Amino acid sequence: MLFDIANNVALQQVLATMEITRKRIAATQTKAYIFIGAGILLFILGFIMGFPIPGIIGGLIPLIYGGVLLFKINGSLTAYQNAYKTDVIGAALKFLDESLSINPEQGIEAQEFVYTQLFSHEPDRYKTEDLVSGRADKTRFYFAEVHAEYKTVTQTKNGTRTEWHDIFKGIIFAADFNKKFNGLTIVRPKDFGAAFGAWFSKNLFSFGGNDVIQLENVEFDKTFVTYGSDQIGARYILTPALMERILNLNHQAKYNISLSFIESRMYIAFPLHRNYFEAPVFKSLLSPEIVNQDISTIKFMYDIVKELDLNTRIWGKE
Repeated sequence: MLFDIANNVALQQVLATMEITRKRIAATQTKAYIFIGAGILLFILGFIMGFPIPGIIGGLIPLIYGGVLLFKINGSLTAYQNAYKTDVIGAALKFLDESLSINPEQGIEAQEFVYTQLFSHEPDRYKTEDLVSGRADKTRFYFAEVHAEYKTVTQTKNGTRTEWHDIFKGIIFAADFNKKFNGLTIVRPKDFGAAFGAWFSKNLFSFGGNDVIQLENVEFDKTFVTYGSDQIGARYILTPALMERILNLNHQAKYNISLSFIESRMYIAFPLHRNYFEAPVFKSLLSPEIVNQDISTIKFMYDIVKELDLNTRIWGKE
């Protein structure tokens, strides 16, 4: 069931009020960018025409004015962005399920990100936001946006150079699994780590104390590399039915997913390149497509519980 924005009168009133704020912010930002651009242009023209001092002085005035405009509008922009998440996205969540809620300031903590064991690096820089949590029948779950990076420092003839590299950017989803189990099972796409993944998929050696698991589903083994601490335990978790459901979920996702099963909990990493749940500034809020993109993502995450049949409890798991 999709969230019908057009027929939700209360939400339409909220969006109409927020649209006025959005237009004011957009107009102010546009004006600020024009002044900043004019200041930079005067800088450049001054140097090209041989009048660097007048160019600098003339360029500073619009540059500073543009910066002041952006600074003054920043508080309104933050309030507008928070209102979008709590009043618009929050309303969509309640429509899907009354148990759902969003906390823009919270997320998946860095130590839990490492605990998932889905990634080969620990983050040196970490950002998380927009924690959505709820319960679908028997299954508790939560998910949040995460951007994790690691840094490399290299020596050059001019000194040291620090570079930042993405570990992961997207959504981490966590849920109670429908079986009790011990140990660790990890499922990563074959393209994970490029050449490393290709080597790893062909060699049945131990890695970090975990063995590669050969499964009976040929398509699953072509798509993913599976390894874990217990061969029997991994097969207990990854039944033929669940492998088919994971393949279907992976097909629906934009990029290949990764999964880990740890202490009766399941984690799924969905790589994304778009920042979700952010209020548009230069596009109208009254366009259904704007809000529906975020709502479709929420619905996709909510349906994972049903897609993976997590409410079917096994052998007394409640």
